Amino acid sequence: MLYQLYETQRSLMEPFTDMAQSAAKLFRNPQTAMGQSPFAQRISAGYDLMHRLGKDYEKPEFGLRTVLAGDVEVAIHERVEIDKPFCELRRFKRFTDDTQTLEKLKGQPAVLIVAPLSGHYATLLRDTVKSMLKDHKVYITDWKNARLVPLSEGEFHLDDYVNYVQEFIRHLQGIYGNCHVLSVCQPTVPVLAAVSLMASRGEVTPTTMTMMGGPLDARKSPTSVNNLATTKGIEWFENNVIYRVPSNFAGAGRRVYPGFLQHTGFVAMNPRNHAKSHYDYFKDLIKGDDESTEAHRKFYDDYNAVLDMDAYYYLETIKVVFQEFNLVNGDWDIKGVDGKIERVRPEDIKTTALFSVEGELDDISGLGQTEALHKICGGVVDSEQKHLIVEGAGHYGIFAGRRWREVVYPELQAFIASHHYAESSAAKVVSNPVKATTAAAAKPRAPAAVKKVTRKK
Repeated sequence: MLYQLYETQRSLMEPFTDMAQSAAKLFRNPQTAMGQSPFAQRISAGYDLMHRLGKDYEKPEFGLRTVLAGDVEVAIHERVEIDKPFCELRRFKRFTDDTQTLEKLKGQPAVLIVAPLSGHYATLLRDTVKSMLKDHKVYITDWKNARLVPLSEGEFHLDDYVNYVQEFIRHLQGIYGNCHVLSVCQPTVPVLAAVSLMASRGEVTPTTMTMMGGPLDARKSPTSVNNLATTKGIEWFENNVIYRVPSNFAGAGRRVYPGFLQHTGFVAMNPRNHAKSHYDYFKDLIKGDDESTEAHRKFYDDYNAVLDMDAYYYLETIKVVFQEFNLVNGDWDIKGVDGKIERVRPEDIKTTALFSVEGELDDISGLGQTEALHKICGGVVDSEQKHLIVEGAGHYGIFAGRRWREVVYPELQAFIASHHYAESSAAKVVSNPVKATTAAAAKPRAPAAVKKVTRKK
């Protein structure tokens, strides 16, 4: 019933938000009678803010048309490589006419970015993708809004998420021989499960695996997110936050955790910060600060655009990650696409280098939750592990903004490059019959430079 009430309220608000947008333009235009009022700028700003607070936010575009690769600007073409019922594997293919740059691009590492399925679209990682495209072939999981997935496509479980990730990794391995995996926040747990299962079966695992701000061990430094999950039983979540999609959407009847509830929860965590941000936007409009107002719009266009999650996936995530801690307790079983049940054994991972990143001020995944990766994966030698704490960074600061670009990305790029190019060199030696005898003694990849790094910025 709540979902239907929300949709009714949104439909009733739509004419008023459209009117506010038109009024803002009228008062902003000095050629109109309203625009000549001494209070025109202030009134226009008020209407503009009203429009943005009341409007419906659709899924944004990544909007990445070009990127600098060295000193050369290369074109970006988005395309869907794999289309699954609940997710698209999206590739950002780079094009250039510069032959030297093209040869350089061909030899760069392929990276699978696993975006969170926690209420926002993958476009929240736009800054992450943009930076990575300078030195990598980039793919990303673009999760679909569950309210748009027909019931005929079946249910979506946490096990399905893990199986999707394995399929995407194999897809990249089939093209490039191997790949690197980067997971941000929520997917750290299912990504680790996916790679663990591949290792247990004797499959080739990704060359490197980077985990950023994720709840691998949610018992450590619990945040308000963790506390809510541990103080409420799974029945409470099922009875209070799960609703059926209304009839005006393709997924009508599907049980989901609505995106608008997740968005409300995010805002409620820092209401003063959001209120201040909107007030600053209002003042910047009055001052005519176009740069600041555009930055505000870009952020909230992504932040306010939310998606619904299938109820089975959402409830199982709460139970597995935040209540029973199945990953760290070693009792998590996954059902594969063939119906076979397999135990998740992270200790079986031995040939994948590990990099964990945490923000000092992260209020979603507390300090230590991601660093637990190194204890969980006991089969990886210390020299192949690295941990980074970014001082002064919150949750979003480790994958977007200045700290991501100036602190995190240089470390990540160097980590991936040291293993990718070392592995490529070893492969060339093996393929050369003259040097075959030395190949057996060659190390598969260079060791990580440090175990633990803290960067101030």
